[in-house]
Amino acid sequence: MTKPYRILAALMSLCAAGNTLGAKDHISPIAIVAAKDGKTVYVAGHTSRQVVIMDVAKAKPRLVTVPASPTGLALSKNGDNLFVTVAGPAGGVHVLDAKKGKVSHSLPTGHTPISPVLSPDGKTLYVCNRFNNDVSVIKLKGEEQPVRIPVLREPIAAAITPDGKYLFVANHLPVGSAHSAYVAAVVSVIDTSSGKVSASIQLPNGSTSLRGLCISPDGKYVYVTHILGRYHMPTTQLDRGWINTNAMTVIDTETLKALNTVLLDDTDLGSANPWGVTCTADGKYICVAISGAHELSVIDQAEMLKRLKEATDPEDVCNDLAFLVGARRRLDLAGNGPRGLGMVGTTAYVAEYFSNSIGVMNVDPDASPTPKASSLSLGPETKESVARKGERLFHDAKLCFQQWQSCTSCHPDGRSDSLNWDLLNDGMFNPKQSKNMLLAHKTPPAMSTGIRPKAETAVRSGIAFILFAVRQDEGDAVAMDEYLKSLEPVPSPYLVDGKLSPAAQRGGKLFYDKKVGCIKCHRGKLYTDLSMYNVASKGKYDRTDTFDTPTLIECWRTAPYMHDGKYGTMKELLTEGKHGDTHGELDKLDDKQIDDLVEFVLSL
Repeated sequence: MTKPYRILAALMSLCAAGNTLGAKDHISPIAIVAAKDGKTVYVAGHTSRQVVIMDVAKAKPRLVTVPASPTGLALSKNGDNLFVTVAGPAGGVHVLDAKKGKVSHSLPTGHTPISPVLSPDGKTLYVCNRFNNDVSVIKLKGEEQPVRIPVLREPIAAAITPDGKYLFVANHLPVGSAHSAYVAAVVSVIDTSSGKVSASIQLPNGSTSLRGLCISPDGKYVYVTHILGRYHMPTTQLDRGWINTNAMTVIDTETLKALNTVLLDDTDLGSANPWGVTCTADGKYICVAISGAHELSVIDQAEMLKRLKEATDPEDVCNDLAFLVGARRRLDLAGNGPRGLGMVGTTAYVAEYFSNSIGVMNVDPDASPTPKASSLSLGPETKESVARKGERLFHDAKLCFQQWQSCTSCHPDGRSDSLNWDLLNDGMFNPKQSKNMLLAHKTPPAMSTGIRPKAETAVRSGIAFILFAVRQDEGDAVAMDEYLKSLEPVPSPYLVDGKLSPAAQRGGKLFYDKKVGCIKCHRGKLYTDLSMYNVASKGKYDRTDTFDTPTLIECWRTAPYMHDGKYGTMKELLTEGKHGDTHGELDKLDDKQIDDLVEFVLSL
């Protein structure tokens, strides 16, 4: 076995589907769907690798084990079949007999399938393959092979119009250079009859971390939740959403255009990390799970739409923190870390990730002007490990001044939001790309300019200068350290059955060729020598010309590239950016060799 393959094999022995270690004792509900009669609720237990079938009246859970971490659920119209997507490079949809609680058969998908959606006639299942950047179209009867429809980047949520004409897909992160004047994620619109993307709806500048998407019961509007980063501002304060605001974009299904974007925050209190979104059955209210603040945001749909149509300055609505005042209620939940949402009538069922529970609340003000949330436990209380505590704190905006953001606002899933931020670590007006926190504690320094010597220092600086919080308990920072240390690399979608493709094998030989020069800086199991170099990447705003050599592990997931996110793809980095020319003979490689080299690097 040659050297590149020995290292890859060692790496793959550590890889999983991206879960944190030591969390299997927790259920971690992430997605939820309720039977139409409201008697049964189905929950995806992400870290326990179980589907929980809850009899609501008896508050009695029944557990069904599935082969990998469940990510999403869809229930057939008659309630007989439950479709469960599970994480992993091979992915898959497991079809459960909903009454018996047994897997009847499985369907193939792509890498890390999520958000299964049934067509209105129940004949077709659509599944987002997050890390293949495409959507599977699966015919549930007959012998047709699944079709894959490419979308842009990390499709993470989807919904279909009541007439079955359009499937709307939320792409989690922006695509392209962070140097662009406009950096924002998009919603892809798939025409189900042609099986092609018919529109790409761009959200406001700075939109990232899309999480939830639903369609109003009348089919007229799409609602998608996301963070709206004010990345063009230096991070000198938090007040009034100076760094991050939290938003929901409204899309018109007839014109296939964004109608506008409303902020879920108040002027002095953020609604950090909006996640799941759904509507009451009568369409009167839109409900959003506010994951970072442990709330349910309930919006009067008719009043919101009326205000949008009457807005005197439509372009400023996405900056108006008071726009929804009087049209939205913020209701505290009993549990921690709400994510997925299910709805029966006007009763919301919420997947409370960190408290291993289902939140229950009737959002109709006529039923109760001040509704009180309750929680149904999904299992016995489990002692929280240090790493689990760190994961909870990492996602908790209660740590932050006025709840505007949590650590995961800029580092979703512990990775990067793909935006450049002007942090104050190294002075003002020199923005840098958010870094992937995977392996941060093993690859010092923590910042691209080396200003923070190690990740532990960066974590404590982040609490003080990004969350603007004073934490007297050092144990909180230690717990966050342990959470970040527990992050595991996700196997690359460029691998074929867990192995390098022929192109990547050729690229591996080039990578280890001393004349090409990659190995001079990117060496060892983590593909970094932990040193600073001048690679001719200094930009007009930079105060230094030497930068840290980052690990290449999981770089397939971390575009755009370089410290300032200048290059949207790895190939652009090597060709337009001439990265590697200063330390090797990269310029002597032909186009095919460049492609092979890119294939190898993106396989790590």
